Amino acid sequence: MANKASVYLNGRFVGFSDNGEKLARELREKRREGAVHYHTNVAFYKNTNEVFVNSDEGRPVRPLIVVKGGKPAVTPEMREKVRAGSLHFNDLVKQGSIEFLDSEEEENARVAMDELVIGEKTTHLEIDPLGILGYASAQVPFPEYNMAPRVLMAAQHTKQAMGLYASNFNLRTDTRGHILFYPQRPLVQTRAYRVLGQEKRASGQNFVVAILSYKGFNMNDAVVLSQSAIERGLGRSAFLRTYTAEERRYPGGQRDRFENPQEFVQGYMGEETYRHLDEDGIISPETQVAGDAVLVGKTSPPRFLKEVSALDVETERRRESSVTVRSNESGVVDAVIMSQTTSGNRLAKIRVRNTCIPEIGDKFASRFGQKGVIALVAKQEDLPFTKDGVTPDLIINPHAIPGRMTAGHLLEMIGGKASCVDGALKDGTAFTGAKQEDFEKALLASGMSPAGQEYLYDGSTGKMMAAKIFVGVIYYQRLHHLVQLKMHARSRGPVQMLTHQPTEGRAREGGLRLGEMERDCFIGFGAALLLRERMIDASDKTVELICNPCGGAGVYDKVKKIKYCSLCESGDVEEVEMSYAFKLLLDEMKSIGISPKIKLKARG
Repeated sequence: MANKASVYLNGRFVGFSDNGEKLARELREKRREGAVHYHTNVAFYKNTNEVFVNSDEGRPVRPLIVVKGGKPAVTPEMREKVRAGSLHFNDLVKQGSIEFLDSEEEENARVAMDELVIGEKTTHLEIDPLGILGYASAQVPFPEYNMAPRVLMAAQHTKQAMGLYASNFNLRTDTRGHILFYPQRPLVQTRAYRVLGQEKRASGQNFVVAILSYKGFNMNDAVVLSQSAIERGLGRSAFLRTYTAEERRYPGGQRDRFENPQEFVQGYMGEETYRHLDEDGIISPETQVAGDAVLVGKTSPPRFLKEVSALDVETERRRESSVTVRSNESGVVDAVIMSQTTSGNRLAKIRVRNTCIPEIGDKFASRFGQKGVIALVAKQEDLPFTKDGVTPDLIINPHAIPGRMTAGHLLEMIGGKASCVDGALKDGTAFTGAKQEDFEKALLASGMSPAGQEYLYDGSTGKMMAAKIFVGVIYYQRLHHLVQLKMHARSRGPVQMLTHQPTEGRAREGGLRLGEMERDCFIGFGAALLLRERMIDASDKTVELICNPCGGAGVYDKVKKIKYCSLCESGDVEEVEMSYAFKLLLDEMKSIGISPKIKLKARG
């Protein structure tokens, strides 16, 4: 058994083989002949002498052309027949010219990107070089001109871009949704973009972009946007959030009720709070709502049921449990949907709509991982303009290009500009797309600079700038990281019950954490009082009684109005300021049998 190969079928050991490599080779031949299903994959690992045969569901597989004797099994004649429609893709699979490989079998394959690089050991050929890319990265134009991490970043930005995520968004009740008002298809597209029908779900707009340093406002990743372009609808979007309320049932026959809460209800928030509600306790569509506005008036039974005697006729004490808009959001009630849960409870879903106009702090990104945050919204009359009166919608920093080596960004800008002058969409498909020379010819034919450069005139002074500026048209995406949904500040607010420190997180109106590193900076700067203010006064300051003789915790007798130590019964007790978290630590130490002592000494 020592020299025999272990064979596994769908992860389970099924036996041994005298020659694992030969078994894998024979199984592949059987698959190409049609004796074994074409979705079966086999892999032989020489170093561990194991054969893995997989035929289970859920494995991503991809088609590749089989290479035999240094020649691809799909001939030029076959390709012509496929184009003419007399030969189908499935026929090529059945005859063994194309086969599906999973990630495990790909370990045994040597795949050529192009027919020109087929060698002696080549086993497969890519149907198209585009096949090495996934769904998101295949939509990036000219990825071969960029660094790999930037293409990866661009794929991530594609997932975060706003657009038309579903054509029936007005019928859906998604928790959160972003809709771009005027999505456009890109002027430079990839073949994958067209094949997948992505223009029906566009998620960006074509911007006129200048690569120029603008008065220091677009340093690093910051960008300058045109106020006039925003007013014309550039990058404008709507944010939809759905709130849900349910009339739950509780043990003992009690249940929640949708209603306008009465004054005697525990936690009643005042008449003004419920002014938008109808008689049934539910808000009407197209009502303007601010933060903390009540959408569904709801009352619930008390949390703790008390025993009611036969003579007790006290009215039922209900508590307020209305559904309100998040404290830091506002908008207009877009839709009110009444339904029923599977258990028969009444259900209300309220969708709130808010128009999000691009503002300072909002995030934009091109399809090359060139992300930027708006740092200035400038009026059109202050922005530079070309001799034809074209002003850029967006100005990005020149330093964003060389360090990140996104040459594809520049190429798309020229391609977009060429598309504007000749009216034809350009192809930016990976490895097989249009070339720089094609764009340059189109620009030359229209009398423009083939390098995409323009003389710009300063909008403030009207003087011509000394250097030629690279201006082009490129597809930009507005990402869902909006400053109005992230901005957070706090002066006073809720605290945690356990530690008495401010709560955590924007949703809970939490404090901004001053961590160890910030503390180190304060210490290094010598700002001791500022450190005390942040970590004691503005956090969880408490005053505790400490016994002077024994160092234990003192107590205050409210009846006798005296302070004393319960351990040594001394009356010499001092008030000491400390952090409540420290007091909690002392209590926790006591709970495990450790008796901590605090030694006091005179101030000064």
